[in-house]
Amino acid sequence: MQLLTSSPWADYELIDAGGFEKLERFGKYTLWRPEPQAVWRKKLPEDEWERMHHARFFRDKEEKAADKGRWILKSGMPEQWYITYEYKKISFRLRLGLTAFKHIGVFPEQNSNWDYIYDSVTSLETSRCKVLNLFAYTGGASLVANAAGAEVVHVDSVKPVITWARENMEASSLDGIRWVVEDALKFVRREMKRGSAYDGIILDPPAYGRGPQGEKWVLEENIAEMMSLCCQLLKLQESFLVLNLYSMGFSAVVANNLVMDYFGTQPQLEFGELTVSSREGRMLPLGVFTRFRR
Repeated sequence: MQLLTSSPWADYELIDAGGFEKLERFGKYTLWRPEPQAVWRKKLPEDEWERMHHARFFRDKEEKAADKGRWILKSGMPEQWYITYEYKKISFRLRLGLTAFKHIGVFPEQNSNWDYIYDSVTSLETSRCKVLNLFAYTGGASLVANAAGAEVVHVDSVKPVITWARENMEASSLDGIRWVVEDALKFVRREMKRGSAYDGIILDPPAYGRGPQGEKWVLEENIAEMMSLCCQLLKLQESFLVLNLYSMGFSAVVANNLVMDYFGTQPQLEFGELTVSSREGRMLPLGVFTRFRR
């Protein structure tokens, strides 16, 4: 099992974490947000957090949704801005925005997987690699695969999120991603009937979700069917898979067992935790992953 720490990134830094909160810099702006994993004490004093941050998120105690709340902005802090990500020969831009659910449009710990996706696409011998990105959010993984030369199908059930991802593609001077607003499980079922095949599949399923027609996604109830279908859609050779699990408190071993159950033992299979490291070197765990390239 591996502990993967986000590689150095000019437009992102975890400054400090502790007391169930984290202080992060995204480009020119520093955000103060809740972080349930940061159960230890902060390294920096509270007045440093107060001085350094440009925006802070406060949960609304009266809301049923645990992560719903509001942002308090200091003077000069915009509600939207861009950051840039670079790796080897690629560079792309991501628009960030302050949402009512504390998310801002990027999960920076994913850059370990972004680099892996780029290396996987460029290592395949196929002339035009075809990649399926499920539960694809604002499209960081889609942009990486597209910039690496892949034909990308980007699937998410939330239309505004698809719009956001398209804006990221256009801001990055990329083109050709296929956008699909649909329940991910329904789409994969239909792809099976069509006899489709992919060189790469990326999955980042939530604990719970709703499709555009009210379809219900429950991770522990639906993940087995999803993995079974993806196993049939992924080409047997010259292919790769990336699975992320953020929710339910699942161990990396659970993600690994899921992949091995449906795809068998793979010679280059990796699994573990995704982390980011603060200025003083303390790791903050933010998700689990399993991935392989064959």
